[in-house]
Amino acid sequence: MKPTHGLVPYTGIMPIEATIDHAGPITANVRDNALMLEIIAGSDGLDPRQYAPVVESYTAALGKGVRGLKIGILTEGFQLPNMDPQVETKVRDAIARLQALGAIVSEISVPEHNLAGALWSPIGCEGLTAQMMHGNGMGFNWEGQYDVSLLDKHAQWRDSADALSPSLKVCMFVGQYGLERYNGRYYARAQNIARRARAGYDRALSDFDLLVMPTVPVLAQPIPGPDCSITEYISRAFEMIGNTAAQDITGHPAMSIPCGMVDGLPVGMMLVGRHYAENTLYQAAAAFEACGDWRTF
Repeated sequence: MKPTHGLVPYTGIMPIEATIDHAGPITANVRDNALMLEIIAGSDGLDPRQYAPVVESYTAALGKGVRGLKIGILTEGFQLPNMDPQVETKVRDAIARLQALGAIVSEISVPEHNLAGALWSPIGCEGLTAQMMHGNGMGFNWEGQYDVSLLDKHAQWRDSADALSPSLKVCMFVGQYGLERYNGRYYARAQNIARRARAGYDRALSDFDLLVMPTVPVLAQPIPGPDCSITEYISRAFEMIGNTAAQDITGHPAMSIPCGMVDGLPVGMMLVGRHYAENTLYQAAAAFEACGDWRTF
């Protein structure tokens, strides 16, 4: 579960960039996930990412079923250039199961979904460079709890930069170039355009209770070997975020539910809901989980 941005306090967690950082539970089943979110959600008074988080009893949504829920199949979520047909088939089969349980399912287009990758790059790279690297994980200009020991520890990267991963180095090079050459202009423009992406999702979710798409477009891939090129390493590092990046940008809650297997590898179905509507995600996830063992689907 990636909850609504700011629902779970980020205090004490190593940040990347404050506007896209989310914290949420990973569990083996839906009930444990809902219970854990009940425990960790809410304002702690120390995290500037939190505005007025709305916390509910998430376990109360379990067992309600999906009859009457309107679920939109996000067209763009199935059109990624690297979409594996086997992944698409498994996710569409899972959607059919929800429909058989009484959900009202139809296609919906959110063109703004396609902005996510282009927006994530300047926000992620320039923001990461400024906050996580130059700012030693903390950055500046916000009120809350600064973790001084974490700051001191992370500052040591300057003495061992060779040990940083190639993907982090590339993000830093891109981020530093954007900050020096363009004065952070593309970061600023991306944050402004992000409001359009948020509004596009909000419009769709005014007509639907949930949106659905594959979590990632590909099956789990082998880790690149030590002799792979930097080009291959970087392309492999970011090949899976075509759909998930959108919720980083818009801050909507999203949950990945395992929905089938291909050659012994799991496939995930991602549900996206309105801000602070985690209960609806759990309602649908629990209904799907009750269909049977997803490993046999």
